[in-house]
Amino acid sequence: MAKYIAKRLGYIVFVFFIISMIIFGLYSAVPGDRALLKVSAQRDKLTEEQFQMSYQRARAELGLDDPVPIRYLKWMKNILTLDFGTSSTYKQPVIDVVKTPMKNTIFINIFATILALAITIPLGIRCAVKKYSKFDNAVQVVTIVGYSVPTFIIALVFIFLFAVKLKWFPVSGMNTPNFQGTGFAFFLDRMKYLALPLLVMTVGSLGGMTRYVRVAMIDALRMDYVRTARAKGLKEKTVIYSHAWRNALLPVITLIIGWFLSIFSGSLILESMFALNGMGKLYIKALSDMDYDLAMAINLFYVVVSLVGNLIVDLSYGIVDPRIRINK
Repeated sequence: MAKYIAKRLGYIVFVFFIISMIIFGLYSAVPGDRALLKVSAQRDKLTEEQFQMSYQRARAELGLDDPVPIRYLKWMKNILTLDFGTSSTYKQPVIDVVKTPMKNTIFINIFATILALAITIPLGIRCAVKKYSKFDNAVQVVTIVGYSVPTFIIALVFIFLFAVKLKWFPVSGMNTPNFQGTGFAFFLDRMKYLALPLLVMTVGSLGGMTRYVRVAMIDALRMDYVRTARAKGLKEKTVIYSHAWRNALLPVITLIIGWFLSIFSGSLILESMFALNGMGKLYIKALSDMDYDLAMAINLFYVVVSLVGNLIVDLSYGIVDPRIRINK
């Protein structure tokens, strides 16, 4: 196991550097002059000569006069020391800018993930056990509709129904403006604002996961070991949850872990629609403002999460299925 993990970590480091080169190369090739953008607000306050001096100073600070390979090496040296640069939009270190959006994204998506898994796993198992029954057919129709409808359409429908018509939830924001409460009162106020986006995210993810669990369970219930367990006189719940579900979990675990890891990325569409201060919205703003230090740092974080997530998926196979050994 240790040898396998060491090999995979070496692979992760190698892939990380390759992808970082690609990311840096792509952002370096984007049209636009970052130095000019940085000093453009001073144009009306300075003479032409002073403005040119300020512009050249900005180019030197950003390293734009160096060749791309040299700029990459300087950037990567800073990254390895956890110096992600300074955001040109927020005038703060990048690592400080992402703290609050990261916390908000994780908070929102953990709730949505737990709710969705708590619903989809039992629902998928029941559909597999009651295969082709009226209950199963009804669930399949609903999940097909849910899987086919884009998330932003679901969001628009829910906003119209629960915010405009019923007036149960606010349309956007994360807290009441100028809210002074603390502790549990602050939590309740935040949940009031997050209830609608959480509902949209949960409903939007039900269809795919439910159908995936159903198919995996149907395949597991057809296996000979399930027939043997039933022939031994074991209770049906024991057959389903101790025998069939553990084996069905192997193909499902990839989707579950990948889904859980996606909590760090945020939702570009939903965070914009509901005005949530999350990673997705921050990334879009960084791109639109040409805040490349911030955008590249977010990209690198996604790369690390994806690479580590793949390692976790591989290791989880050996935990879920004892027939799999990853010690070579």
